[in-house]
Amino acid sequence: MLKTISLGVIGGGQLGSLLCSAAKKLNVKTVVLSDDKEGPAQHFCDKFIYSKYDDNVKVREFISKVDIVTYEFENIPVDFLNLIQKEKKVLPSPKINKIAQNRKLEKTFVNELGINTTDWVYIRSAEDIKKNQHLLPGILKSNTLGYDGKGQFVLNSLDDIQKDWCFTKDYILEKKVDLKKEISVVIARYSDGTMSSYEPIENVHKNQILFKSKIPAKISDKIFKEAINNAKKIAESLSYTGVLTVEFFLTKNDRLLVNELAPRFHNSGHLTIEAFNISQFTAHVRAVCNLESKSIKKISNAEMYNILGHEILDYKKKIFKKNEFFYDYQKKEPREGRKMGHITILKD
Repeated sequence: MLKTISLGVIGGGQLGSLLCSAAKKLNVKTVVLSDDKEGPAQHFCDKFIYSKYDDNVKVREFISKVDIVTYEFENIPVDFLNLIQKEKKVLPSPKINKIAQNRKLEKTFVNELGINTTDWVYIRSAEDIKKNQHLLPGILKSNTLGYDGKGQFVLNSLDDIQKDWCFTKDYILEKKVDLKKEISVVIARYSDGTMSSYEPIENVHKNQILFKSKIPAKISDKIFKEAINNAKKIAESLSYTGVLTVEFFLTKNDRLLVNELAPRFHNSGHLTIEAFNISQFTAHVRAVCNLESKSIKKISNAEMYNILGHEILDYKKKIFKKNEFFYDYQKKEPREGRKMGHITILKD
């Protein structure tokens, strides 16, 4: 009889919750390590360990209970992942996290592959911005950390540089693009090099938080193929194992630019749960646990909407149609802008 695989998951949020649900259907046990005592993944995993990353006793307990380790978000200290890697394999590899956590490293890596990004420059001081005025209007982004618009500042001119900034952090300055739309490509790669991709997903943001994702994306066949090929090239160059998400900007003159890499399953890929034969979460579990690879096939066109803050209270009272799939992340406190759930609507 085959031994049941025990998958360690670092992070206890909604992505971890959905990963644990997918693992259960594959008879893979999940042990979640979270530094959030209220992490909703505790409702979906087999064991939940609340621990800060410097709690050696709890971390040792986590390592002892798992066969392999993955994570639901990339902003985990690389040293911590490397520590775990000494005893249990961590997938995707921590060296990939090091790139994804640092915008300078990430954009340099992508550009060296011959793939376009926005025009950008590394910034250490206000003087650096003055030397690169050709990138204004632009967006100043903290070089590390920051998501959903956090750590980002719009600079239309030099007048927007705040006098009280001390530049204790480093940044990158990106030139604003003439944006037509944003798309993402979710790709699964197995350790033997087998790759399978979901079709490009079109994304709409409001207040820098994902509002809606849909397939099919309204893009040309050329952009469709280019986006998938670029995502595959990136995954191959990283010798990636697991699910990788590549976020793209598409300009009004149809120039495709990589915006960010997410070395994980992604909010925009929630619609894959119902719209494809296997979800991004199932694909990730299969890849990191070295289960048999399975090709991805589309079942239906779909739209996914994030449910933010107190909107969840209305959704909990609704009756849904057969083509509507509601997910409540079971978070205790509905705060403004907080992702509390999502709904996917199949369109065929």
